[in-house]
Amino acid sequence: MTKADIVEKIHTTTGLSKKDSAEMMESVFAIMKESLEAGESIKVSGFGNFEVKQKDSRRGRNPQTGETITIGARRVLTFKPSTLLRQAVNK
Repeated sequence: MTKADIVEKIHTTTGLSKKDSAEMMESVFAIMKESLEAGESIKVSGFGNFEVKQKDSRRGRNPQTGETITIGARRVLTFKPSTLLRQAVNK
């Protein structure tokens, strides 16, 4: 499913124009992106949780040369689906 598909679903479900549907979707995504960039968690009831976690630096290995390297610290985005979403997917 693409953004265009989502816009179409919003348009047919709510009766909003496609332009308004696209603006609404983009606004929601922008708010989510800003919150996650700030390190906040997003909890959507019945859907799941988006969370930013900090990973420490660690030692790794270049598989081609076998050389030991350091993988830098970074932040990663995780998603944990809610029980309701998990059950709906596994029907």
